[in-house]
Amino acid sequence: MSKFYITTTLPYVNAEPHIGFAAEIIKADCIARWHRLNGDEVFFNTGTDEHGQKIYEKAKEAGIDTQKYCDEYAEKFRGLKDLLNLSVTNFIRTTDEYHVKAAQAFWKRCVANGDIYKKNYKIKYCVGCELEKTDSELVNDCCPLHPDRKIELVDEENYFFRFSKYQKPLLELYEKNPEFVKPDWRFNEIWSFMKRGLEDFSISRLKSKMPWGIPVPSDNEQVMYVWFDALVNYISCLNWPENEAKFKEWWPGVQVCGKDNLRQQTAMWQAMLMSAGLPTSKQVLVFGFITANGQKMSKSSGNTVSPVDLVAKYGIDATRYFLLKEIKPFADSDFSFEKMETLYTADLANGLGNLAARVSTLLEKNSLEVDLTTPVIDLASEFVSKMDQYAFDEALAVLWAKITANDVILTEKKPWKMKDKAEIKKVLEPIAQDILNIAFLLEPFMPATAQKLQKQFSEPQIKKGESLFPRLVVPSTAK
Repeated sequence: MSKFYITTTLPYVNAEPHIGFAAEIIKADCIARWHRLNGDEVFFNTGTDEHGQKIYEKAKEAGIDTQKYCDEYAEKFRGLKDLLNLSVTNFIRTTDEYHVKAAQAFWKRCVANGDIYKKNYKIKYCVGCELEKTDSELVNDCCPLHPDRKIELVDEENYFFRFSKYQKPLLELYEKNPEFVKPDWRFNEIWSFMKRGLEDFSISRLKSKMPWGIPVPSDNEQVMYVWFDALVNYISCLNWPENEAKFKEWWPGVQVCGKDNLRQQTAMWQAMLMSAGLPTSKQVLVFGFITANGQKMSKSSGNTVSPVDLVAKYGIDATRYFLLKEIKPFADSDFSFEKMETLYTADLANGLGNLAARVSTLLEKNSLEVDLTTPVIDLASEFVSKMDQYAFDEALAVLWAKITANDVILTEKKPWKMKDKAEIKKVLEPIAQDILNIAFLLEPFMPATAQKLQKQFSEPQIKKGESLFPRLVVPSTAK
Protein backbone atom coordinates (compact mmCIF):
# COMPACT_ATOMS: atom_id res chain seq x y z
CA MET A 1 0.00 0.00 0.00
CA SER A 2 1.42 3.38 -1.05
CA LYS A 3 0.97 6.56 0.96
CA PHE A 4 -0.49 9.67 -0.68
CA TYR A 5 -0.62 13.14 0.83
CA ILE A 6 -2.79 15.95 -0.53
CA THR A 7 -3.60 19.40 0.87
CA THR A 8 -5.76 22.34 -0.07
CA THR A 9 -4.78 25.92 0.62
CA LEU A 10 -6.05 27.34 3.89
CA PRO A 11 -8.84 29.89 3.39
CA TYR A 12 -8.81 33.09 5.43
CA VAL A 13 -11.45 33.21 8.15
CA ASN A 14 -12.65 36.68 7.17
CA ALA A 15 -15.93 35.58 5.57
CA GLU A 16 -18.30 32.63 5.15
CA PRO A 17 -17.18 29.64 3.04
CA HIS A 18 -18.06 30.23 -0.62
CA ILE A 19 -18.37 28.16 -3.76
CA GLY A 20 -14.82 28.92 -4.93
CA PHE A 21 -13.21 27.15 -2.00
CA ALA A 22 -15.90 24.47 -2.06
CA ALA A 23 -14.85 23.68 -5.64
CA GLU A 24 -11.18 23.50 -4.63
CA ILE A 25 -11.74 21.17 -1.70
CA ILE A 26 -14.16 18.93 -3.66
CA LYS A 27 -11.53 18.52 -6.39
CA ALA A 28 -8.97 17.62 -3.74
CA ASP A 29 -11.46 15.19 -2.20
CA CYS A 30 -12.05 13.57 -5.60
CA ILE A 31 -8.29 13.02 -5.95
CA ALA A 32 -8.03 11.66 -2.41
CA ARG A 33 -10.93 9.24 -2.93
CA TRP A 34 -9.50 8.14 -6.28
CA HIS A 35 -6.23 7.20 -4.61
CA ARG A 36 -8.07 5.28 -1.89
CA LEU A 37 -10.05 3.46 -4.59
CA ASN A 38 -6.70 2.42 -6.06
CA GLY A 39 -5.55 1.04 -2.71
CA ASP A 40 -3.46 3.94 -1.40
CA GLU A 41 -3.46 5.17 2.19
CA VAL A 42 -4.33 8.88 2.10
CA PHE A 43 -3.59 11.85 4.34
CA PHE A 44 -5.90 14.69 3.31
CA ASN A 45 -5.22 18.08 4.92
CA THR A 46 -7.23 21.29 4.99
CA GLY A 47 -7.91 23.97 7.59
CA THR A 48 -7.99 27.71 8.19
CA ASP A 49 -5.52 30.59 7.88
CA GLU A 50 -6.12 32.81 10.91
CA HIS A 51 -3.36 35.42 11.17
CA GLY A 52 -2.65 38.68 9.36
CA GLN A 53 -4.00 42.14 8.91
CA LYS A 54 -7.26 41.16 7.20
CA ILE A 55 -8.31 38.98 10.14
CA TYR A 56 -7.24 41.61 12.66
CA GLU A 57 -9.27 44.28 10.86
CA LYS A 58 -12.39 42.10 10.58
CA ALA A 59 -12.33 41.24 14.29
CA LYS A 60 -11.98 44.91 15.18
CA GLU A 61 -14.90 45.79 12.89
CA ALA A 62 -17.01 43.14 14.62
CA GLY A 63 -15.94 44.42 18.02
CA ILE A 64 -14.88 41.01 19.33
CA ASP A 65 -11.67 39.35 20.47
CA THR A 66 -9.60 38.24 17.47
CA GLN A 67 -9.21 34.65 18.70
CA LYS A 68 -12.93 34.37 19.36
CA TYR A 69 -13.59 35.72 15.85
CA CYS A 70 -11.29 33.05 14.40
CA ASP A 71 -12.89 30.30 16.50
CA GLU A 72 -16.36 31.11 15.17
CA TYR A 73 -15.34 31.16 11.51
CA ALA A 74 -13.03 28.15 11.78
CA GLU A 75 -16.01 26.03 12.81
CA LYS A 76 -17.88 27.09 9.68
CA PHE A 77 -15.03 25.85 7.51
CA ARG A 78 -14.68 22.69 9.59
CA GLY A 79 -18.37 22.08 8.90
CA LEU A 80 -17.64 21.69 5.16
CA LYS A 81 -16.52 18.12 5.86
CA ASP A 82 -20.07 17.01 6.63
CA LEU A 83 -21.77 19.53 4.35
CA LEU A 84 -19.90 18.31 1.24
CA ASN A 85 -19.20 14.72 2.38
CA LEU A 86 -15.44 15.18 2.35
CA SER A 87 -12.92 12.48 3.26
CA VAL A 88 -10.65 14.98 5.04
CA THR A 89 -8.35 13.32 7.60
CA ASN A 90 -6.81 16.45 9.15
CA PHE A 91 -8.05 19.97 9.88
CA ILE A 92 -5.35 22.44 10.90
CA ARG A 93 -5.71 25.97 12.25
CA THR A 94 -2.74 28.32 12.11
CA THR A 95 -3.55 29.38 15.67
CA ASP A 96 -3.04 25.78 16.86
CA GLU A 97 -0.20 25.66 19.38
CA TYR A 98 1.68 22.92 17.53
CA HIS A 99 1.56 24.94 14.31
CA VAL A 100 2.87 28.06 16.08
CA LYS A 101 5.84 26.06 17.40
CA ALA A 102 6.48 24.53 13.96
CA ALA A 103 6.44 27.95 12.24
CA GLN A 104 8.97 29.25 14.76
CA ALA A 105 11.17 26.17 14.30
CA PHE A 106 10.99 26.66 10.52
CA TRP A 107 12.01 30.33 10.95
CA LYS A 108 15.04 29.30 12.99
CA ARG A 109 16.14 26.87 10.28
CA CYS A 110 16.03 29.61 7.66
CA VAL A 111 17.97 31.92 10.01
CA ALA A 112 20.61 29.23 10.52
CA ASN A 113 20.96 28.97 6.74
CA GLY A 114 21.61 32.72 6.47
CA ASP A 115 18.37 33.41 4.62
CA ILE A 116 16.67 35.86 7.00
CA TYR A 117 17.89 39.40 7.60
CA LYS A 118 16.45 42.73 8.74
CA LYS A 119 16.13 45.99 6.83
CA ASN A 120 13.96 49.08 6.43
CA TYR A 121 11.77 49.20 3.35
CA LYS A 122 8.96 51.01 1.61
CA ILE A 123 6.35 49.16 -0.45
CA LYS A 124 2.87 49.34 -1.86
CA TYR A 125 0.80 46.67 -0.13
CA CYS A 126 -2.59 45.06 -0.85
CA VAL A 127 -4.22 43.91 2.38
CA GLY A 128 -6.70 41.83 0.37
CA CYS A 129 -3.90 39.71 -1.11
CA GLU A 130 -1.60 40.19 1.90
CA LEU A 131 1.10 40.81 -0.73
CA GLU A 132 3.44 43.54 -1.92
CA LYS A 133 2.42 45.04 -5.27
CA THR A 134 4.59 46.66 -7.92
CA ASP A 135 3.31 49.53 -10.08
CA SER A 136 3.08 47.18 -13.07
CA GLU A 137 0.67 44.93 -11.14
CA LEU A 138 -1.75 47.76 -10.33
CA VAL A 139 -4.67 49.02 -12.40
CA ASN A 140 -5.63 52.63 -11.68
CA ASP A 141 -3.51 52.40 -8.52
CA CYS A 142 -5.59 49.46 -7.29
CA CYS A 143 -4.99 45.73 -7.05
CA PRO A 144 -7.05 44.15 -9.87
CA LEU A 145 -8.08 41.34 -7.51
CA HIS A 146 -9.28 43.77 -4.82
CA PRO A 147 -10.27 46.97 -6.65
CA ASP A 148 -12.43 48.12 -3.72
CA ARG A 149 -9.46 48.33 -1.32
CA LYS A 150 -6.94 51.14 -1.21
CA ILE A 151 -3.33 50.21 -1.71
CA GLU A 152 -1.42 50.86 1.51
CA LEU A 153 2.04 52.39 1.71
CA VAL A 154 4.23 50.51 4.18
CA ASP A 155 7.39 52.09 5.59
CA GLU A 156 8.97 50.10 8.41
CA GLU A 157 11.80 47.80 9.44
CA ASN A 158 11.03 44.12 8.90
CA TYR A 159 12.75 40.80 8.43
CA PHE A 160 13.29 39.60 4.87
CA PHE A 161 13.71 36.19 3.26
CA ARG A 162 16.50 35.78 0.65
CA PHE A 163 14.20 34.75 -2.15
CA SER A 164 16.73 36.00 -4.74
CA LYS A 165 19.17 33.32 -3.60
CA TYR A 166 16.84 30.59 -4.90
CA GLN A 167 16.28 31.62 -8.50
CA LYS A 168 18.68 29.02 -9.90
CA PRO A 169 17.61 26.17 -7.57
CA LEU A 170 13.95 26.83 -8.42
CA LEU A 171 14.61 26.85 -12.15
CA GLU A 172 16.50 23.56 -11.74
CA LEU A 173 13.53 22.14 -9.83
CA TYR A 174 11.18 23.05 -12.68
CA GLU A 175 13.57 21.76 -15.33
CA LYS A 176 13.93 18.37 -13.64
CA ASN A 177 10.20 18.10 -12.93
CA PRO A 178 8.17 19.27 -15.97
CA GLU A 179 4.97 18.00 -14.29
CA PHE A 180 5.69 19.91 -11.07
CA VAL A 181 3.09 22.59 -11.87
CA LYS A 182 -0.18 21.72 -13.61
CA PRO A 183 -1.53 22.91 -16.01
CA ASP A 184 1.35 23.58 -18.38
CA TRP A 185 0.39 27.22 -18.97
CA ARG A 186 0.73 27.92 -15.23
CA PHE A 187 4.06 26.11 -15.33
CA ASN A 188 5.16 28.43 -18.15
CA GLU A 189 3.87 31.44 -16.23
CA ILE A 190 5.92 30.73 -13.10
CA TRP A 191 8.93 29.79 -15.24
CA SER A 192 8.78 33.20 -16.94
CA PHE A 193 8.41 34.90 -13.56
CA MET A 194 11.54 33.13 -12.33
CA LYS A 195 13.53 34.05 -15.42
CA ARG A 196 12.96 37.77 -14.76
CA GLY A 197 14.78 37.50 -11.46
CA LEU A 198 13.60 37.36 -7.85
CA GLU A 199 13.46 39.97 -5.13
CA ASP A 200 13.67 39.20 -1.43
CA PHE A 201 10.34 39.56 0.36
CA SER A 202 9.31 40.76 3.79
CA ILE A 203 8.37 38.03 6.26
CA SER A 204 7.47 40.02 9.37
CA ARG A 205 5.39 42.97 10.58
CA LEU A 206 5.80 45.38 13.48
CA LYS A 207 3.82 44.06 16.41
CA SER A 208 2.93 47.60 17.48
CA LYS A 209 1.06 48.09 14.18
CA MET A 210 -0.30 44.59 13.61
CA PRO A 211 -0.17 42.38 16.73
CA TRP A 212 -2.16 39.43 15.38
CA GLY A 213 0.54 37.01 14.29
CA ILE A 214 3.04 34.40 15.45
CA PRO A 215 5.88 36.03 17.43
CA VAL A 216 9.23 36.11 15.66
CA PRO A 217 11.77 34.05 17.62
CA SER A 218 14.13 36.28 19.67
CA ASP A 219 12.36 39.52 18.68
CA ASN A 220 9.30 40.54 20.68
CA GLU A 221 8.70 43.59 18.47
CA GLN A 222 7.91 41.60 15.32
CA VAL A 223 5.32 39.00 14.28
CA MET A 224 5.56 36.70 11.27
CA TYR A 225 4.11 37.78 7.94
CA VAL A 226 0.95 35.76 7.37
CA TRP A 227 2.19 34.00 4.23
CA PHE A 228 5.40 32.78 5.88
CA ASP A 229 3.42 31.45 8.81
CA ALA A 230 0.55 29.87 6.86
CA LEU A 231 2.63 28.01 4.28
CA VAL A 232 4.31 26.01 7.04
CA ASN A 233 0.95 24.32 7.74
CA TYR A 234 1.60 21.89 4.90
CA ILE A 235 4.23 20.18 7.05
CA SER A 236 3.19 21.18 10.58
CA CYS A 237 0.02 19.13 9.93
CA LEU A 238 2.35 16.13 9.73
CA ASN A 239 3.68 16.99 13.21
CA TRP A 240 6.92 18.38 11.83
CA PRO A 241 9.43 18.84 13.42
CA GLU A 242 8.38 16.81 16.47
CA ASN A 243 7.62 13.58 14.60
CA GLU A 244 10.30 13.21 11.95
CA ALA A 245 9.23 9.65 11.14
CA LYS A 246 5.65 10.69 10.32
CA PHE A 247 6.91 13.62 8.24
CA LYS A 248 9.18 11.40 6.14
CA GLU A 249 6.38 8.85 5.81
CA TRP A 250 4.03 11.32 4.07
CA TRP A 251 6.04 14.22 2.64
CA PRO A 252 6.40 15.34 -0.14
CA GLY A 253 2.79 15.74 -1.12
CA VAL A 254 0.45 17.17 -3.74
CA GLN A 255 -0.89 20.68 -3.18
CA VAL A 256 -3.94 22.23 -4.82
CA CYS A 257 -4.59 25.97 -5.05
CA GLY A 258 -6.25 28.71 -7.06
CA LYS A 259 -4.41 30.62 -9.77
CA ASP A 260 -4.04 33.62 -7.44
CA ASN A 261 -1.79 31.40 -5.28
CA LEU A 262 0.58 30.45 -8.09
CA ARG A 263 3.61 32.45 -6.92
CA GLN A 264 3.20 31.63 -3.25
CA GLN A 265 2.76 27.88 -3.65
CA THR A 266 5.10 27.09 -6.55
CA ALA A 267 7.94 29.53 -5.81
CA MET A 268 7.92 31.18 -2.36
CA TRP A 269 7.03 28.01 -0.45
CA GLN A 270 9.45 25.87 -2.45
CA ALA A 271 12.30 28.31 -1.77
CA MET A 272 11.41 28.31 1.92
CA LEU A 273 11.55 24.50 1.99
CA MET A 274 14.96 24.58 0.30
CA SER A 275 16.19 27.09 2.88
CA ALA A 276 14.99 24.87 5.73
CA GLY A 277 16.74 21.87 4.18
CA LEU A 278 13.50 20.02 3.48
CA PRO A 279 12.20 18.28 0.32
CA THR A 280 10.07 20.39 -2.01
CA SER A 281 6.45 19.54 -2.78
CA LYS A 282 5.68 16.64 -5.12
CA GLN A 283 3.30 18.58 -7.37
CA VAL A 284 1.16 21.74 -7.34
CA LEU A 285 -2.20 21.77 -9.13
CA VAL A 286 -3.36 25.29 -9.96
CA PHE A 287 -7.12 25.58 -10.51
CA GLY A 288 -8.98 28.37 -12.29
CA PHE A 289 -11.54 30.78 -10.85
CA ILE A 290 -15.30 30.41 -10.73
CA THR A 291 -16.94 33.41 -12.33
CA ALA A 292 -20.46 34.82 -12.21
CA ASN A 293 -21.53 36.41 -15.49
CA GLY A 294 -17.88 36.55 -16.48
CA GLN A 295 -16.76 38.30 -13.29
CA LYS A 296 -14.53 36.62 -10.67
CA MET A 297 -16.43 35.50 -7.61
CA SER A 298 -14.94 37.04 -4.50
CA LYS A 299 -15.89 37.99 -0.98
CA SER A 300 -15.04 41.62 -1.66
CA SER A 301 -17.27 41.77 -4.76
CA GLY A 302 -20.23 40.34 -2.89
CA ASN A 303 -21.17 37.98 -5.75
CA THR A 304 -20.30 34.71 -4.04
CA VAL A 305 -22.59 31.69 -3.82
CA SER A 306 -22.88 29.73 -0.60
CA PRO A 307 -22.29 25.96 -0.80
CA VAL A 308 -24.77 25.69 2.08
CA ASP A 309 -27.51 27.07 -0.18
CA LEU A 310 -26.57 24.76 -3.06
CA VAL A 311 -26.63 21.64 -0.90
CA ALA A 312 -29.95 22.68 0.68
CA LYS A 313 -31.57 23.01 -2.75
CA TYR A 314 -29.90 20.29 -4.84
CA GLY A 315 -28.28 17.87 -2.38
CA ILE A 316 -24.65 17.01 -1.67
CA ASP A 317 -23.91 14.75 -4.63
CA ALA A 318 -25.60 17.01 -7.18
CA THR A 319 -23.52 19.93 -5.88
CA ARG A 320 -20.35 17.84 -6.08
CA TYR A 321 -21.28 16.67 -9.59
CA PHE A 322 -21.79 20.23 -10.86
CA LEU A 323 -18.52 21.50 -9.40
CA LEU A 324 -16.60 18.60 -10.94
CA LYS A 325 -18.40 18.38 -14.30
CA GLU A 326 -19.31 21.96 -15.22
CA ILE A 327 -16.44 23.78 -13.50
CA LYS A 328 -13.32 23.01 -15.51
CA PRO A 329 -10.36 21.83 -13.43
CA PHE A 330 -7.80 24.38 -14.61
CA ALA A 331 -9.63 27.03 -16.65
CA ASP A 332 -12.02 29.72 -15.41
CA SER A 333 -15.65 28.58 -15.49
CA ASP A 334 -18.93 30.42 -15.10
CA PHE A 335 -21.57 29.50 -12.53
CA SER A 336 -25.28 30.14 -12.74
CA PHE A 337 -28.31 28.55 -11.13
CA GLU A 338 -29.71 28.00 -14.62
CA LYS A 339 -26.67 25.89 -15.58
CA MET A 340 -26.89 24.01 -12.30
CA GLU A 341 -30.54 23.12 -12.84
CA THR A 342 -30.06 22.20 -16.51
CA LEU A 343 -27.25 19.81 -15.59
CA TYR A 344 -29.22 18.37 -12.67
CA THR A 345 -32.23 17.60 -14.86
CA ALA A 346 -30.35 16.34 -17.93
CA ASP A 347 -27.50 14.35 -16.36
CA LEU A 348 -28.84 13.28 -12.99
CA ALA A 349 -32.66 13.11 -12.97
CA ASN A 350 -33.12 12.15 -16.64
CA GLY A 351 -29.72 10.48 -16.97
CA LEU A 352 -28.22 8.28 -14.27
CA GLY A 353 -31.24 8.38 -11.97
CA ASN A 354 -33.71 7.47 -14.72
CA LEU A 355 -31.55 4.66 -16.11
CA ALA A 356 -31.11 3.05 -12.69
CA ALA A 357 -34.85 3.36 -11.98
CA ARG A 358 -35.94 1.88 -15.33
CA VAL A 359 -33.60 -1.09 -15.15
CA SER A 360 -34.25 -1.92 -11.50
CA THR A 361 -38.03 -1.58 -11.96
CA LEU A 362 -38.05 -3.97 -14.93
CA LEU A 363 -35.85 -6.49 -13.13
CA GLU A 364 -38.09 -6.46 -10.06
CA LYS A 365 -41.32 -6.54 -12.08
CA ASN A 366 -40.15 -9.64 -13.94
CA SER A 367 -38.60 -11.26 -10.82
CA LEU A 368 -35.30 -11.66 -12.64
CA GLU A 369 -32.05 -12.62 -10.98
CA VAL A 370 -28.87 -11.33 -12.60
CA ASP A 371 -25.28 -12.48 -12.22
CA LEU A 372 -23.12 -9.36 -11.94
CA THR A 373 -19.39 -9.40 -11.23
CA THR A 374 -17.38 -7.03 -9.08
CA PRO A 375 -16.08 -4.27 -11.38
CA VAL A 376 -12.37 -4.25 -12.19
CA ILE A 377 -10.95 -0.75 -12.43
CA ASP A 378 -8.18 -1.77 -14.84
CA LEU A 379 -10.81 -2.28 -17.53
CA ALA A 380 -11.76 1.40 -17.56
CA SER A 381 -8.60 2.60 -19.33
CA GLU A 382 -10.06 5.79 -20.82
CA PHE A 383 -11.53 6.84 -17.47
CA VAL A 384 -8.24 6.11 -15.69
CA SER A 385 -6.33 8.14 -18.28
CA LYS A 386 -8.58 11.16 -17.67
CA MET A 387 -8.22 10.86 -13.90
CA ASP A 388 -4.43 10.67 -14.20
CA GLN A 389 -4.63 14.05 -15.99
CA TYR A 390 -6.99 15.46 -13.31
CA ALA A 391 -9.55 15.96 -16.10
CA PHE A 392 -12.54 15.40 -13.81
CA ASP A 393 -15.06 16.71 -16.31
CA GLU A 394 -13.76 14.46 -19.09
CA ALA A 395 -13.68 11.41 -16.79
CA LEU A 396 -17.34 12.01 -15.94
CA ALA A 397 -18.09 12.42 -19.66
CA VAL A 398 -16.74 8.88 -20.20
CA LEU A 399 -19.23 7.52 -17.67
CA TRP A 400 -22.13 9.54 -19.01
CA ALA A 401 -21.42 8.37 -22.56
CA LYS A 402 -22.00 4.84 -21.26
CA ILE A 403 -25.25 5.96 -19.58
CA THR A 404 -26.45 7.50 -22.86
CA ALA A 405 -25.50 4.39 -24.81
CA ASN A 406 -27.54 2.22 -22.46
CA ASP A 407 -30.51 4.57 -22.71
CA VAL A 408 -30.36 4.10 -26.49
CA ILE A 409 -30.31 0.29 -26.08
CA LEU A 410 -33.38 0.40 -23.85
CA THR A 411 -35.22 2.63 -26.31
CA GLU A 412 -34.37 0.37 -29.24
CA LYS A 413 -34.94 -3.02 -27.56
CA LYS A 414 -38.06 -2.00 -25.56
CA PRO A 415 -37.72 -4.82 -22.97
CA TRP A 416 -40.96 -3.66 -21.27
CA LYS A 417 -42.84 -4.98 -24.32
CA MET A 418 -41.12 -8.39 -24.28
CA LYS A 419 -42.88 -11.50 -23.00
CA ASP A 420 -39.95 -13.90 -22.81
CA LYS A 421 -38.08 -13.41 -19.51
CA ALA A 422 -34.88 -14.85 -20.97
CA GLU A 423 -34.94 -12.18 -23.67
CA ILE A 424 -35.66 -9.46 -21.11
CA LYS A 425 -32.73 -10.64 -19.00
CA LYS A 426 -30.50 -10.71 -22.06
CA VAL A 427 -31.15 -6.97 -22.54
CA LEU A 428 -31.13 -5.87 -18.90
CA GLU A 429 -28.26 -7.87 -17.39
CA PRO A 430 -25.39 -6.15 -19.30
CA ILE A 431 -26.96 -2.76 -18.60
CA ALA A 432 -27.19 -3.60 -14.91
CA GLN A 433 -23.52 -4.59 -15.04
CA ASP A 434 -22.68 -1.23 -16.63
CA ILE A 435 -24.57 0.59 -13.87
CA LEU A 436 -22.56 -1.32 -11.25
CA ASN A 437 -19.33 -0.48 -13.10
CA ILE A 438 -20.32 3.18 -13.25
CA ALA A 439 -21.19 3.16 -9.55
CA PHE A 440 -17.73 1.83 -8.73
CA LEU A 441 -15.95 4.51 -10.76
CA LEU A 442 -18.33 7.23 -9.60
CA GLU A 443 -17.30 6.89 -5.95
CA PRO A 444 -14.68 9.70 -5.95
CA PHE A 445 -17.23 12.10 -7.43
CA MET A 446 -20.55 11.23 -5.82
CA PRO A 447 -19.78 8.87 -2.95
CA ALA A 448 -23.28 8.56 -1.46
CA THR A 449 -24.92 7.92 -4.85
CA ALA A 450 -22.18 5.45 -5.78
CA GLN A 451 -22.66 3.50 -2.55
CA LYS A 452 -26.46 3.36 -2.99
CA LEU A 453 -26.10 2.01 -6.51
CA GLN A 454 -23.42 -0.49 -5.50
CA LYS A 455 -25.66 -1.86 -2.75
CA GLN A 456 -28.74 -1.93 -4.98
CA PHE A 457 -27.06 -3.56 -7.99
CA SER A 458 -24.97 -6.06 -6.01
CA GLU A 459 -28.06 -8.07 -5.05
CA PRO A 460 -28.92 -11.11 -7.20
CA GLN A 461 -32.51 -9.91 -7.34
CA ILE A 462 -32.34 -6.17 -7.88
CA LYS A 463 -35.26 -4.11 -6.62
CA LYS A 464 -36.35 -0.60 -7.38
CA GLY A 465 -34.97 1.86 -4.83
CA GLU A 466 -35.81 5.39 -3.87
CA SER A 467 -35.39 8.12 -6.47
CA LEU A 468 -31.72 9.13 -6.61
CA PHE A 469 -32.44 12.60 -7.97
CA PRO A 470 -36.02 13.85 -7.48
CA ARG A 471 -37.07 16.19 -10.25
CA LEU A 472 -36.95 19.91 -9.54
CA VAL A 473 -40.57 20.94 -9.56
CA VAL A 474 -40.22 24.49 -8.22
CA PRO A 475 -38.42 26.94 -10.54
CA SER A 476 -35.44 28.61 -8.90
CA THR A 477 -35.86 32.25 -7.94
CA ALA A 478 -32.20 32.56 -6.92
CA LYS A 479 -30.19 35.23 -8.66
